[in-house]
Amino acid sequence: MLATAEKTKAAQLLATAASAMAQNEVHLRDLMSDEARCTKMIVEVDGMILDFSRQRIPTEVLPQLFDLWSEVDGASKIQAMKSGMAINSTEDRSVLHHALRAARESVYRDKDGVNTVELVWEVLDKIKAFSDKVRSGEWVGATGKALTDVVAIGIGGSYLGPEFVYEALRTDKAAREAAGGRRLRFLANVDPIDVARATEGLDPETTLVVVVSKTFTTAETMLNARTMREWISKKLGSDAVAKHMVAVSTNTAKVVEFGIGEENIFGFWNWVGGRYSVCSAVGVVPLALQYGFEVVADFLSGARAMDDHFFSAPAQANLPVLMGLVGVWNASYLGFPTRALLPYCQALLKLAPHIQQVDMESNGKRVKVDGSELQGDAGPVNFGEPGTNGQHSFYQLMHQGRVVPADFIGFKESQQPVELEGEVVANHDELMSNFFAQPDALAFGKTAEECRAQGIPENLVPHKVHRRSDRRGFSFL
Repeated sequence: MLATAEKTKAAQLLATAASAMAQNEVHLRDLMSDEARCTKMIVEVDGMILDFSRQRIPTEVLPQLFDLWSEVDGASKIQAMKSGMAINSTEDRSVLHHALRAARESVYRDKDGVNTVELVWEVLDKIKAFSDKVRSGEWVGATGKALTDVVAIGIGGSYLGPEFVYEALRTDKAAREAAGGRRLRFLANVDPIDVARATEGLDPETTLVVVVSKTFTTAETMLNARTMREWISKKLGSDAVAKHMVAVSTNTAKVVEFGIGEENIFGFWNWVGGRYSVCSAVGVVPLALQYGFEVVADFLSGARAMDDHFFSAPAQANLPVLMGLVGVWNASYLGFPTRALLPYCQALLKLAPHIQQVDMESNGKRVKVDGSELQGDAGPVNFGEPGTNGQHSFYQLMHQGRVVPADFIGFKESQQPVELEGEVVANHDELMSNFFAQPDALAFGKTAEECRAQGIPENLVPHKVHRRSDRRGFSFL
């Protein structure tokens, strides 16, 4: 977006504001004392609350960010995506991952006028029928045993998104019950150690392998697929491959040549970018085998709700747009090269690797759409760890060393609540007290005067001071 906006009026005003802030030291403590400003920076949508009042955004800058959005015609770009225009201009493709989770009756057409939702539901119906057969024991392996274990082979978007969702659902009550007696493993790295870990404790007789590769030529994935084919064939014979391996791919000829039957291929399309493909067969096949199609359908429904919000809400109340605009302000105007992703929920332990690809592959560019060079760096480096683990790892640097914009993510209720008799607070309440305290600690810091008031010895005061301002972040509840 910044590449489009470099010479607009709003972009120039934002550059001036960022320069003035650097010279005049606008403190977050001062900004947070403005109640009207803070109220404007809290947005609630369908039970999700985004609080960006702890971002270093003065009152006059927020309207300028919305002006920037208008000047680059952001709303029209959203509609261009929704309508199937070829906004992926370098490959002349539509970008329609929202069609992957659309309701059956919806219509999203690609650049050639094809209703992609009909194609999506043909595949979803096929996945449901197949996963139901495997889970019920109707589809069995070569020796007649039920296939209770799944190894999903893929790399990049064929792995990071599915593993993230798998972990996120693992301790969800409904998903956990549905997964009883089943195991799902992921095999991504070409390192043979990953093969050993993925197959540890598994028996080829009860294992189904899902090979995920759009072209069925990805070097790492295909070597791992051949390795798993040999693992199956060595014990069960080569004829067993057809009962123990399926594919998610668009290259039917290559899949059949490999030894997988055409009826066991689940397709997807070139308008699905790999990093956005978790809602396609890439993610739905392994996840439905593990959790059942109904659980995965609920996940798709949640993604659809956010799509509907993104397509319809004005910029001032649009969660993805707001987060994007603040990201542009932090990275491109204030010059912060990193962003910490801090989920206060262990179920989101794979959030950071997933977002690293979604964001850094998308923004990992040196040129604009027209091929001309960018005038600055594009996008931040993302990293993260679930709280409170990260607090005992890298938060020290965030509090007293470098300025690192941070996204805090928390949940009102835990997937697995625990309350111990005699404890002052429940486990989840202890977790959430940290979720609420850390953004304030980063935003407000601790002055020398506050240290002295706490009785800290004078020689230790410099070591206890947390620099004021700049420790900005989102809180997403």
